[in-house]
Order: sequence, then C-alpha cells, then structure tokens
Amino acid sequence: MRNLLFGLVGMGLLTAATTCAADTLLIERVEQSRTSALPLKGSTMTAVEGSFGAPTTKHDAVGSPPITRWTYPAFTVYFEHNHVINAVVNKANPQEIGPRPVAARSSAQ
Repeated sequence: MRNLLFGLVGMGLLTAATTCAADTLLIERVEQSRTSALPLKGSTMTAVEGSFGAPTTKHDAVGSPPITRWTYPAFTVYFEHNHVINAVVNKANPQEIGPRPVAARSSAQ
C-alpha cells in the first residue's frame, strides 16, 4: 500500500512538472474563452460584423443547410444561413494540442 501511495504521488509530481513547462495550458485557454467576448448564438451576420468588424476571412457556405465560417484573429464564427450557431477561440499556435475528438461508436454496440 505504501509503495502504491509513493507511486501515485510520484506520478502526480511528474505530471505537474511536465504541465508547468507548457507555455499556455489548455485549461487556461478554456477559461480565457469563457471570459472572451464572442458573438452570441442566434446573432445575425450583420450584428456580428457591426460588433466585431469585418472578419479576416469569409469562407464560402458549404452543405445543406448552408454553413458559413468567418475567421477573426482571435476566434471563428459559424453561421447557419444568417445566424450564429457557434463561436470558438482559435488555437494560440499551430502546435497547440486540444482535446482529442470522441471516437465514433461502432454499430455493434
């Protein structure tokens, strides 16, 4: 039992040391996104452009219903038709690793 306790404490210290070496922790970026000013769901394209200015890039609509993406320096906004369906904070740098996507369930389950 004592060895297990020392092992767990050692793993925790190793994890903490590795995490502290990162420039920006993912958890800090998540907290930042909660306090960042992002367009609200349901806002119109006109309202978003009025509040945040012209986007850096306006991507063409894709699919049905049409989903349009506007990229700003700090965040990206997704529209269905003319209304915001989501807004997300951009990666701090291309090397930033975020959460892993959820694996698809097999049809056998």
